[in-house]
Amino acid sequence: MKSRFRIDKTHTEIAAKSTIKKALAFLKTTDLEPPYLLIDTAIVKKKVRAIGKNIRKAKVFYAVKANPDIEVLKLIDSLGLGFEIASEGELGILLSIGVKPSRIITSNPIKSFRFLRMLAECNLPYYAFDSKDEVRKLRDYVPGCNVYVRLSVPNEGAEWPLSKKFAVELDEAEELLLYAKKKGLNPVGVTFHVGSQCTNIYNWNSALDKAKILWDMMEERGIRLSVLNIGGGYPIRYTKSVVDIPSIDKNVNHLIYEKFPKNVKVFIEPGRAVVGDAGIFVSRVAGKARRGDDEWLYIDVGVFNGLMESVGGIKYRYIVEGSTMVKKWTLAGPSCDSFDVIDKDVLLPEPPIGGRILILSSGAYTISYASEFNGFSIPKTVLI
Repeated sequence: MKSRFRIDKTHTEIAAKSTIKKALAFLKTTDLEPPYLLIDTAIVKKKVRAIGKNIRKAKVFYAVKANPDIEVLKLIDSLGLGFEIASEGELGILLSIGVKPSRIITSNPIKSFRFLRMLAECNLPYYAFDSKDEVRKLRDYVPGCNVYVRLSVPNEGAEWPLSKKFAVELDEAEELLLYAKKKGLNPVGVTFHVGSQCTNIYNWNSALDKAKILWDMMEERGIRLSVLNIGGGYPIRYTKSVVDIPSIDKNVNHLIYEKFPKNVKVFIEPGRAVVGDAGIFVSRVAGKARRGDDEWLYIDVGVFNGLMESVGGIKYRYIVEGSTMVKKWTLAGPSCDSFDVIDKDVLLPEPPIGGRILILSSGAYTISYASEFNGFSIPKTVLI
């Protein structure tokens, strides 16, 4: 029986029509058993060309945590981007594919000792910090290194806020930069993060205003900064349209040109925006059941082996293989844990057992979060 995927305008408004076509063509020719993640290389290349294009003196560092698959990293390496890392594992995989340390930065403000031992041998050009303890660690392992302090900025409008765990306010940031210089490090700049999947363009305005205040404070204290790391945050389409890359870039560029010295170095650390909407998860329906008044649909990828961000509120758009009869579902993963619920009240055509479901915009923070909990393997990534 010929398979039929129900595709409409709501799908092509989220994922490129060309990406969906590529995925369907792959399904016709492969014997690979779901679940697996498809990455459209053309979309990755398009995003790489776009991010930072409209910001002067911008240098882009791909945030490896978004998708650390080795083939994805090789592709991004071939496109000439730098890389932002947080751990010894991420550093190790980059070194294994021949990425030079001079193209790698780390913006994790709290580094493990194993990571620091590796960093001591690699001589990365820039390091983030947000505490005196981290200054002392960097002094001991990579003395004299270039450092930027992580500044706390508003995360309103970000679907994945990052403002609590790291970063400091202005007075403490000033104190830390002075302390870093006292301990023999080279304080060169400031970094911030407006929040992952940031749909509020004005977050960058607030963040840059605050960064400029710190910049001027340090000038008065005799430290001339040169690096402005604006982090990531560029959003992608999951279930609705979002502010686009050129709009963010042009806004940021205008603000930087207006506020900062002409020779400032601008770093950008996109992750989600590079690979997110290039990805389509291919899953299979494992079961259906009625529990009380609710219809449950179980698929072979869930919270623990790829869709962890659904717990934090990220919602996906789905393409279903099967009938036209639409029902309201509770969508769940394959594990025996009751926490493994992807979404509730999802309107989908009813698929047959064994039918496939394509999950759009799933290229970022899926495989990187996946575990082998309950014995389910981590899905394979395939470039198309």
